[in-house]
Amino acid sequence: MVITSNRTREVHDALKRRCYYHWLDHPDLERETAIVRARVPDAADRLVEQVARLTQALRGADLHKPPGVAETIDWTEALVALGATTLDAELATQTLGAVLKYREDQERARSLDIGVMVQRAVAGA
Repeated sequence: MVITSNRTREVHDALKRRCYYHWLDHPDLERETAIVRARVPDAADRLVEQVARLTQALRGADLHKPPGVAETIDWTEALVALGATTLDAELATQTLGAVLKYREDQERARSLDIGVMVQRAVAGA
């Protein structure tokens, strides 16, 4: 049996004593883009890489709940549904709810200037 946790709820001590722990960090850019491409095959390669870069940047932004790979996939799916093939600041801002699930995290991202973060993601930096 495999039990996963994102630490949003405490696991009971009795269960912890019966488990082995293995920490999985977020994947690097190459792995994350490969996962998203496999899950969202209709997405343009450029869009997938830009979204993954921006999601990784958001993970370092001191958020209440940093986005996981599932949120990268959700965000990419939302952008594809809107017909996007590339990311821009306006589109990223309008769809932040797909990747950041807490209002405070969305406000934090906006305060960091999401436009600059998008420019870096689009430039590949």
